[in-house]
Amino acid sequence: MTTTELGARPTTTPRPLLHDPGYRLLVTATVVSKLGSSVSYLAIPLVAVVALRSTVGQVGLLATLGTLAVLLIGLPSGAWVDRMRRRPVMIAADLTRAALLLSVPAAWALGALTIGQLYAVVLLAGAATVFHDVAAQSHLPQLVGRDRIAQANSLLVTVDAAALIGGRSAGGFLIALVSAPAAIVIDAASYLWSALCLARIRRPEPAPGATGRGHLLADIREGVRFVFGHPSLRAVAVAGACTNLSIQLCQTVLPLLLARELALPGFVIGLFFATGGVGVLCGSLSARVLARRLGAGRVLWLLGLVVTPFGMALAVIDRGPALWLAAGGWLVTTFKVGVDNVLAVSFRQSVTPDRLLGRVNATMRLVLTGSLAAGAALAGLLGELLSVRAALWAGALSLALTWVPIACSPLRRLREIPGL
Repeated sequence: MTTTELGARPTTTPRPLLHDPGYRLLVTATVVSKLGSSVSYLAIPLVAVVALRSTVGQVGLLATLGTLAVLLIGLPSGAWVDRMRRRPVMIAADLTRAALLLSVPAAWALGALTIGQLYAVVLLAGAATVFHDVAAQSHLPQLVGRDRIAQANSLLVTVDAAALIGGRSAGGFLIALVSAPAAIVIDAASYLWSALCLARIRRPEPAPGATGRGHLLADIREGVRFVFGHPSLRAVAVAGACTNLSIQLCQTVLPLLLARELALPGFVIGLFFATGGVGVLCGSLSARVLARRLGAGRVLWLLGLVVTPFGMALAVIDRGPALWLAAGGWLVTTFKVGVDNVLAVSFRQSVTPDRLLGRVNATMRLVLTGSLAAGAALAGLLGELLSVRAALWAGALSLALTWVPIACSPLRRLREIPGL
């Protein structure tokens, strides 16, 4: 399959990516926005709980609305993004999120904040995030060139994992220092900073290709057909959905098990989940090395097979040595997630024509986010009908099968991805 090479760079001794001013600005924008988002990840639920004294059901609905936007506009967002230049979409999304978040501390200061406003902010900010993330994944090949996609993704995933480890700790400190509503200002400022960095990128962006304007459903169908008609992309989608479903099954019930059944203190639970961020970080840093030595396709399926017994360790979690064993299993499991986030996304971007990048990224995002929602719902159902342990075993067993779609596809023979 051939792909257009818009934005490709000469192959003669390219400079390190971070010497590229455009990519450096993109990384800076990603760092500040991810750190800000880590603050709001804690601050918005705490505003609902502490400032508004919301019920458990209201807080649960608040969390649901954060992912609802992907399910509602995921596919159309890809078709719309393919009709526009991507960087202005990212800037507009950042400015929209900043304005929405600033409305929360403003309303709180005036004594007018309601749970309804929080619902609206979370839902609309989620929609802006959908557009931003689809545009960002579609813009990256144009910015760095298809020959350096894997290298660029590796650093971006590393930044994301580092924000997961350190950002939420900093968020907790800020919330304790200035209160949850005031801490949301930090997130709003981070989006403004991100928009400024993106606006300073001077590299011209090619005009969007023709997508059959006026036929939105036809555009959407073309993107969906490309994903599920491509044997390797289809395998990536199915394997990613299985992985997300399995991980979500586990991480939905683990807090209940750790806090209620094992009665572990909060700092121990925090340390347990922090190992997940460490695993993603190590996986993102190791992905290119593993792919160069073993082959990208082999790493994607072989690592899933290797992780199987470590996933089982989660299901037998208990106090004492079993807790350390489960933490090691969680570390190795999330290590696989970090590797997948670099190699699978890079492969997807490398085989997709520029004119379809938005729709393909949106289709994959819908599949992956939908599987997270399904995993959370299934965890709740199994926990109610059977037990929390049963839900954890279901996650561990399904995790043991995530390698099968890749191993049964042409992707298993893939040696190299551009940029490795």
